[in-house]
Amino acid sequence: MRPWCSGRTVRGLMGALLLFLALPSLAAAQQLGLPRHEVLTISGEILFVKSAYGRRIIDEIEAEGALLAAENERIVAELSREEQELTQRRTELEPQAFRVLAEAFDRKVQAHRENQAAKRQTLEARGEEARATFVDLARPILAALMRDTGASVILERSTVFLSLDTTDITAIAISRIDAAIGDGSALRRD
Repeated sequence: MRPWCSGRTVRGLMGALLLFLALPSLAAAQQLGLPRHEVLTISGEILFVKSAYGRRIIDEIEAEGALLAAENERIVAELSREEQELTQRRTELEPQAFRVLAEAFDRKVQAHRENQAAKRQTLEARGEEARATFVDLARPILAALMRDTGASVILERSTVFLSLDTTDITAIAISRIDAAIGDGSALRRD
């Protein structure tokens, strides 16, 4: 007895059924002006720097960096004056007394360098932490965008060898993220 349909027929019917089930989501994606691709691309860097959240973080980090640079310049100027004074006093001092003062000055300079390096590292860590927080906040928004477009994956655009520009959802994602979280200042837990 022959089966009522062959394997080829079943596969064809399954394919037609899957296409039929996918049509509503693809039609919805088209109506929303979204791309219709299984694979989407996004530029993570552009997503961050052009989002309201990213611009706020970058502005804050740059402002704090400028304050740190100004503080560093002020301290370096003070240390330069102190070094000149120490150099002028060298002829008046015994070699051992000068050596003690010079070593103390060197320790002061080294402490300044270490302190400023720690402040720079703290600032860099804050920027990295803010980026990680942004990714956490953006993840559900990007997942919703995947559902809306019928996509199964979003790839980092910089790692893709070749793709159509229509797969890039960076601008759409920025718009949705900005609408959902704005610049993130309301989300602060200060």
